Amino acid sequence: MIFLHFTDFQDTQLRQFDILINENQSGPKLTAYNDTWYLTPTHVHTKSYRADDGKYNVTLAATKASVLPPMINALEIYIRVPYESPTTLPQDCKLAQLSFPFPSIGIGCSLSNIVMTTILLCMLVDAIVAIKTEYGLSRNWMGDPCFPIKYAWDGVKCSNASGNTSRITSLDLSNSSLHGTISKNFTLLTALENLDLSYNKLIGSIPDSLPSLPSLRVLNVSGNQLSDESLLQPVPTHGPTRDPEPDNVSGSQKSYGYNMNKTENRQFTYKELEKFTNNFKKFIGQGGFGPVYYGRLEDDTEVAVKMRSESSSHGLDEFLAEVQSLTKVHHRNLVSLIGYCWEKDHLALVYEYMSQGSLFDHLRGKNGVSQALNWRKRVQVVLEAAQGLDYLHKGCSLPIVHRDVKTNNILLGQNLQAKIADFGLSKTYLSDTQTHISVTPAGTAGYMDPEYYLTGRLSESSDVYSFGVVLLEVATGEAPTVPGRGHVIQRVKQKVATGDVGSIADSRLGSAYDISSMWKVIDTAVMCTADSAAQRPTMATVVVQLKESLALEETREKGSSNRVSRGSDIEAMASTLGPFAR
Repeated sequence: MIFLHFTDFQDTQLRQFDILINENQSGPKLTAYNDTWYLTPTHVHTKSYRADDGKYNVTLAATKASVLPPMINALEIYIRVPYESPTTLPQDCKLAQLSFPFPSIGIGCSLSNIVMTTILLCMLVDAIVAIKTEYGLSRNWMGDPCFPIKYAWDGVKCSNASGNTSRITSLDLSNSSLHGTISKNFTLLTALENLDLSYNKLIGSIPDSLPSLPSLRVLNVSGNQLSDESLLQPVPTHGPTRDPEPDNVSGSQKSYGYNMNKTENRQFTYKELEKFTNNFKKFIGQGGFGPVYYGRLEDDTEVAVKMRSESSSHGLDEFLAEVQSLTKVHHRNLVSLIGYCWEKDHLALVYEYMSQGSLFDHLRGKNGVSQALNWRKRVQVVLEAAQGLDYLHKGCSLPIVHRDVKTNNILLGQNLQAKIADFGLSKTYLSDTQTHISVTPAGTAGYMDPEYYLTGRLSESSDVYSFGVVLLEVATGEAPTVPGRGHVIQRVKQKVATGDVGSIADSRLGSAYDISSMWKVIDTAVMCTADSAAQRPTMATVVVQLKESLALEETREKGSSNRVSRGSDIEAMASTLGPFAR
């Protein structure tokens, strides 16, 4: 089918011509003239026609009566393409008709007799597109939701039902700026197992029919503004039989519907935590969420129990964010979540125990740490932390931004293996094509990306900036901000200009470090803390630089001939000649 589009800008003389399609093959013939074209879009089209060889020769021939030559503004050719691949089960598609008036010529349409001049103005939409329309979602939702698999819709997961059909089983619309009430169209997806509507601006109550979907296991509506009445009603879940919930599980836990029993993590009771921590006897740290206590499980596994304090600014949203992040990621340089406690008056997270405290403790001599880390160990620690962040940014199905990278949140286990911790502020991208997340700035003063703070545009580069501050802290041994001396970035940049690495490096290191290794870390830190996010490296690039820095320091420690003595003479040479060894 061929469509031709015209608009004329003068109406004083006649413009008339024939439109010949594949004239030599007895193709269709149309006639066009400008009596109604003046400043008005006009469309003519063939009836159903397809060239046998797939080639279309369109001729515009002026009639004898025409004063002006032929013209055309646009041409479109539509060909029906048979699609025999698997499709989404029609049961998941409740057909609804949308009719949009054409703005220029005022023509509507009906399903039974579609007026073809209203191109694409009439369409059949399934239930999920009705949801898109209702909430005004800007997503790449076109065609079949599940097939081809490579082009499945963002946030939609499907499973095979039978034959060549598939069912929509999961829908993730978290952080999608949804407004209004929860749509009843969700109940049309009868095979739905997981529905995530968290962190939107939904109001009202949960439709009674939604929790009753036969296959629904997880309904997450946390982080919204739903009415108190709805939060008092438990959201039932279905699926495999599990142990009954304890009587003291709060109604809000059930109503939020984040079914954490479907994760691999254990649910502890508060009484169990009292037992495992010996009534919270051993305090090992303090975070934004609350105090952290040492514990030991029945199988002698050592754990750290993070309890939410009443004075904490972190609430249920941060609790859920941390659980959701840690149940989705598994990496040797990310702290492992063992379980959680979610009772009426108690929220707690149970982690693997990191026996050597935090990087902050070792740099500041806190919590009984008396000996400062040597340079090789420092580089090894930040390299491992960088690998953890790189995994969050590029190794997950969707990028995760930590949003609170700092030395307190880099924990050290046996042999000083480093792991990133505290995911309470983390944010996950909605699609792999997303460039940033618009969010209210949050983080720790001294580490927060100033561009993100000013614009609210969060991206992986915000973590890169924070990590750059960590690198400077590791190199200098100084806190990010010192009263009367400004920020460590400014302090270091002033000294970099002199080329004297000795004036930058932590004095506790003495001369026990490879100068090239030190410069590489400092240079990387300066790049990470560039004012513009676009000028910062990725964490993958940072990992490469830190590996090179570590190799240089390990060579020095092994006593290579060109690294044996790095005493005051070498430092003096560096001060004189500048940072040549990078």
